[in-house]
Amino acid sequence: MAGNKAFGNRIRELREAKKRTDPKYSLRQFAQAAGISATFLSKVETGEFDPPAPGKIMKMAELLGVDSDELLALAGKVDPELPEIIREQPKAMADFLRTAREKKLSGEDIRALTRTIREGRKT
Repeated sequence: MAGNKAFGNRIRELREAKKRTDPKYSLRQFAQAAGISATFLSKVETGEFDPPAPGKIMKMAELLGVDSDELLALAGKVDPELPEIIREQPKAMADFLRTAREKKLSGEDIRALTRTIREGRKT
């Protein structure tokens, strides 16, 4: 396996920061809570193994209190729900995403647009 040092370093950094105040973030206990083996987690953190499946990364993000989409992106993966969302309206979603990229919308621009849509769609 090729590994992903950036992802592994980030997981280790986040886990070690939590471990300073909570022993349940030891490598072994954290791996068990995330549903992976301690050996696998160790090799992911050192960049020897590729990141785990998206569902496991999402669980790790939840345990670490960070945004799962950021960890997924760092791992080169996406939330398994996103392809299904795109398949529901492929032309419209692809057009929306390409337009956002073409117009160089920032993350804040997209979050503001999302807030506007949510506020306008109250039921």
